[in-house]
Amino acid sequence: MFQTYDDIASPDTGPARLAALRAQMAERGLDGFLVPRADAHQGEYVAPHDDRLAWLTGFTGSAGICAALMDKAGVFVDGRYRVQVRAQVADVFTPVAWPEVEVAEWLNSEAPKGAKIGIDPWLHRLAEVRMLEETLTGAELVRCANLVDAVWDDQPAPPMGTVFEQPVSLAGETREDKIARLAAGLGKAACAIITLPDSIAWLLNIRGSDIPRNPVPHGFAVLHADARVTLFIAPGKTEGLDLGACVTERPVDAFLEALAELDGPVMVDPASVPLIVVDRLQEAGRQVVEGQDPCLLPKARKNAVEIEGSRQAHLRDAAAMARFLCWLDAQPPGTLTEIDVAMALEAERRNTNALRDISFETISGAGAHGAIVHYRVTNSTNAPVLEGQLLLVDSGGQYVDGTTDITRTMAIGTPGEEERQNFTRVLQGMIAISRLRFPKGLAGRDIDALARARLWEAGLDYAHGTGHGVGAYLSVHEGPQRLARSGTVPFEPGMILSNEPGFYREGAYGIRIENLIVVQKALDLPGQTVQDMLCFETLTWVPIDRRLIDVTMLTNAERDWLNAYHQEVESRVLPLLDGPAAEWLVSACQPL
Repeated sequence: MFQTYDDIASPDTGPARLAALRAQMAERGLDGFLVPRADAHQGEYVAPHDDRLAWLTGFTGSAGICAALMDKAGVFVDGRYRVQVRAQVADVFTPVAWPEVEVAEWLNSEAPKGAKIGIDPWLHRLAEVRMLEETLTGAELVRCANLVDAVWDDQPAPPMGTVFEQPVSLAGETREDKIARLAAGLGKAACAIITLPDSIAWLLNIRGSDIPRNPVPHGFAVLHADARVTLFIAPGKTEGLDLGACVTERPVDAFLEALAELDGPVMVDPASVPLIVVDRLQEAGRQVVEGQDPCLLPKARKNAVEIEGSRQAHLRDAAAMARFLCWLDAQPPGTLTEIDVAMALEAERRNTNALRDISFETISGAGAHGAIVHYRVTNSTNAPVLEGQLLLVDSGGQYVDGTTDITRTMAIGTPGEEERQNFTRVLQGMIAISRLRFPKGLAGRDIDALARARLWEAGLDYAHGTGHGVGAYLSVHEGPQRLARSGTVPFEPGMILSNEPGFYREGAYGIRIENLIVVQKALDLPGQTVQDMLCFETLTWVPIDRRLIDVTMLTNAERDWLNAYHQEVESRVLPLLDGPAAEWLVSACQPL
């Protein structure tokens, strides 16, 4: 069933909730309190129980933090959410552009000298707190209980989703082999603390339902150098599941206490470990060593089984998308709303009888709403899809063999010339990444500009990365690789990424075109002197709206790539369709 987010908060609820928070601050002698969009596990996504930032401010984006002082409250968001935050928060909150303005810099200028700023040590990462403390000049961070929880009367209960097996036939490697392989790489550390839900799910070949749209369980894990794992998880979640002799289960409430029992150096990842974990280790006199979560890179480098599963999931998803796009083209302009569009697409995915869930809330933005990068339609914002508009639909599915994420922008009726030109520039960027061959060792920051070059020529750009990592029936956003100017992790074979340049004209329209791609070793060319060249294999096979393409702007190579892509779409997807959808696909894939 399609869900909207009307009931989390609204501008009307913001003043009273902020006042209640400030009363708690005053009671505890605090001058401020930080409310991040985070939970104790430090993944990107949070359960309703942990969605404190949305409850307090009304902002529902996937990243942000509120710094509440007694006389002002800043809500820090990046470029994806600048339009959205202004529409969602009350005027008692001030949107702040991050990372242009850092939280510590804002506190330095806005908080009184000697201010005590409360933080919940479960909700802030070691690296984050370290950076705050290094930059703060006149304020002090004070660990305390969570003040939002103290005033959130109807806070949902913590999630208790059932944990289930991800079979080796889909995972491609047993949990015993993964544990042994990663334990051997711990070096001098006796164990490693793992808090990220998708890392634990990948390592143990399990999945769960504690996070909406992401098949992960909540828990904590300790990977020991002797190839054992201690899993701290709520009793009852794993009932009937045999994790084998190498995994010992303990109640999640025993996690902090158990830290004092660890022997030898304990590895933590400062980018994901909650501050309270390091505090407890140091209080117990344990040696703390810093290193990357040992699951991150192995999880990102998909094995052959996972890649083949992703290929199959994308073909299934492409057929659902084709049926949806066929239906959409048959609807007269003005007869649909954004929710109608999202519901129809989700129904097509469910009709595959293979969908476990959608992979995130479907973005269905018509006209000006398409310019809100991560727009979430609600009953109050639900707009009609009108003649002459662009319709941006960003969506995906969670299938047991893979996770999909695709964006298509469609013309409703006859598009304007500006829209066609800018759509073509975005398409040229997507094609540039798709066609790229590059030397091993390059990272996202080295190639992100190729997706923007045609937009830059026209003085245009977009305020988000070009691509993110994607899991194998796991989180739709997965690190550590990124196709972005901030991406520093070199690409390696098996990494799945999105390729999604865009352009957004605030108040008018949005454009984004997104395929998923997987890094592969490139075939050697005659006379090649650079060894270990890499390339991208396309996973997504859905037509791109030819009505929005200005063919005169394309180079011959770009046109040839697009024609070949559409020929491949027809070859792969047509056998999965019949009737009007099959006819639509053949028409949509005609060469330019």
